[in-house]
Amino acid sequence: MDGRATRRWWALGALTLAVLAVGLDGTILSVALPTLATDLHASTADLQWFVSGYTLVLASALLPAGLLGDRYGRKKILLGALALFGAGSLAVAYAPSAGAFIGARVLLGLAAAGVVPLSLSVLTVLFSTEERPRAVGVWAAANFLALPLGPILGGWLLSNYWWGWAFLINLPVVLVGLLAVVVLLPESRSAIRTGLDPVGVLSSSAGLAVVVYGVIQAGQHGWGDTTALAAMVAGTLLLVGFGLWERRLGRRPDGQPLVDLGLFGSTSFTWGTILAAVGVFALFGVLFTAPQYFQAILGTDAMGSGLRLLPLIGGLAVGASVADRVAARVGAKVTVASGFALLAVGLGVGATTGVTSGTGYVAAWTPAVGLGMGFALATASAAALGALPAERAGVGSAVIQAANKVGAPFAAAILGSVLNATYRGQLRLAGVPGRVADAARDSVFAGVAAARQLGSAPLLDSVRAAFVDGMDVMLWVCAAIAVAGTVLALVFLPGRAAAAGMPAEVAALEDEAVVRG
Repeated sequence: MDGRATRRWWALGALTLAVLAVGLDGTILSVALPTLATDLHASTADLQWFVSGYTLVLASALLPAGLLGDRYGRKKILLGALALFGAGSLAVAYAPSAGAFIGARVLLGLAAAGVVPLSLSVLTVLFSTEERPRAVGVWAAANFLALPLGPILGGWLLSNYWWGWAFLINLPVVLVGLLAVVVLLPESRSAIRTGLDPVGVLSSSAGLAVVVYGVIQAGQHGWGDTTALAAMVAGTLLLVGFGLWERRLGRRPDGQPLVDLGLFGSTSFTWGTILAAVGVFALFGVLFTAPQYFQAILGTDAMGSGLRLLPLIGGLAVGASVADRVAARVGAKVTVASGFALLAVGLGVGATTGVTSGTGYVAAWTPAVGLGMGFALATASAAALGALPAERAGVGSAVIQAANKVGAPFAAAILGSVLNATYRGQLRLAGVPGRVADAARDSVFAGVAAARQLGSAPLLDSVRAAFVDGMDVMLWVCAAIAVAGTVLALVFLPGRAAAAGMPAEVAALEDEAVVRG
């Protein structure tokens, strides 16, 4: 491997650190919520906005951040975003109140909107189409490594130190990431001076923000909530208006739209983006329910929950690391479809989990889920990236990430509704006092606590069995989504060409990209 190639892979390591810093923050927060509720006197609504405020800003700022990277330099914007993330982490750690904490989380969401798409877009100019699936796999593995690592680190820190250290842990990771990006990452920007398109920026940001807000409200208050429905409809109309404006602007001789809708003329970009989002949606069921199963049913703590996710992450790492070689042999279509099929099988086996199944049973099927996800996500994302001209890599990567980030709250709301409906429907509460019954219906953790406070073994058994039934139903839904992903990949995703080649006109545009360093 020559020096230039070695430098590329070290640069990928720098990007991986940046992505890991962002991922750790979200998973550590989930572990810290009970402590924050006490120390910051936070209400349930405050706790919801600790998470939702970050998601809302992240989703709405993705496209503008990608545009800024294309226009002013991806390395420059990425460094600014990392520095802002470090400042936001300090603000979170030393927040004196719930309101200040929410404000700091909004700042972190804005910073993450720069880190996530630009760290992905740089892969377009760093790696060839043959290398890109492996590079995307490493990038994706960094995202998912934060899932077990966050609870392990967060649980240890919260058990032994002041809660602020759970967020200050971001700082050394950010510092190393900053230094590595400065030294190793070449600057890249669009060879064409892209326009700012203020109408596109405002309409896309507002549309994404309002849609995500509506979905968050639906997850909290139900799909019949008037505010949630109104927000989702309004946000959708804004996004439709954004699409019409971009099409109109793109038809002008001098028009420079925020998103070149011609990108969606590429089946690799369109279906690679869609299938990556479908995969994340299907995987969400495991990520949402497994920690609850470990803690509420098996009785582990947050750190133990993180450790039990390692087989899933191991499968993902293996799948992502070999996806490029598999795609080179059989093509992107077969690789993605096989990944979804394996994901469906793993989820189907997981959907037979019982109250007494235990850690060993979970460890038997979660590696298959991770392996299938590694195949599907790395190859689908690489197919979408391979269709991007380097001059639009920032915005194009932001579109890919926006699909994933908007899909996450949808998955939480939809799959959470499936879990809650089944859980509440299976509870056996005959003879249970009203207040205890209401607590049991609220969540599995509240149900377990209520049963133990009452000293009722039958209620405890009912709560645990009802939750496992709800988890199984939700995993069946996720398996069905994975089956749909298999079919969509076979029908719509291009085959070998998407995995191993790039259209000549795209390659020519890539050669025009301004790359320094």
